[in-house]
Amino acid sequence: MNGGPSDVLRRGAGRGNAALLGLAGLCGFLALVEALPRLGFVSPDHLPPTSSIAAALAEETSDTAFWTALGDTLTGWALGLLIATTAGITAGMVISIVPYLREATASTVEFLRPIPSVALIPLAVLLFGTDLRSTLLLVVYAAFWQVLVQLLHGVQDTDPVAEETARSYGLRTWARIRHVLWPTALPYVMTGVRLAAAVSLVLAITAELVIGAPGLGARIAVAQTSHAVPDMYALVAVTGLIGVLINAGARAVERRSLAWHQSVRGEVSP
Repeated sequence: MNGGPSDVLRRGAGRGNAALLGLAGLCGFLALVEALPRLGFVSPDHLPPTSSIAAALAEETSDTAFWTALGDTLTGWALGLLIATTAGITAGMVISIVPYLREATASTVEFLRPIPSVALIPLAVLLFGTDLRSTLLLVVYAAFWQVLVQLLHGVQDTDPVAEETARSYGLRTWARIRHVLWPTALPYVMTGVRLAAAVSLVLAITAELVIGAPGLGARIAVAQTSHAVPDMYALVAVTGLIGVLINAGARAVERRSLAWHQSVRGEVSP
């Protein structure tokens, strides 16, 4: 049950204080980066001051090629996440409801899941070269396991009494998934999607850096090889900002999707 107006105000004040502390920490970090090269603690050739990075960022954002690269990165991230989420949920439900399939696939899942996606870079280049499909291969492989494993854990957490009751009432497979398995697994799935969203961005940037696929990662690599250090740091800062926005968006979607669930009920205002 949600608290009264005073509880809502306290939660709002707590979130406001956390945001102010986070902003203060960011300002302190930017001031430190500005001071270190100017005071001679590090070489500006290795770490430019914040003002130089900001100027490079302003110059980058005025270039249409930057926005094209940003679009390429977000396209690879979004498509990969969508494919991985759809495949992970579908495969997880099939494995969960087909008798003995979970036991039959457990060893295969545990063998494939720890393989780093970056180990597939030679295969991706061999199959698809440096286009978007190489990025998607790495992103989907990494994100798929996040969703699949979380869903399997969620289904395993289903109340056996509720499942037996559903069977005794003669609910068919789809009805059991919709009314019993899915509500229990949804919090786990949302956690998996949130983790997969972050992993997808990491792999999209990695593919662009290593393979040379179009995107921000490729621009970072070009800036590094051409010794445009402020531009390199500016582009890295952009990728960090995208990661923060993706994580915040995923958490917001998670809270709204699970407003009925006890784990987040207190976080969502009535």
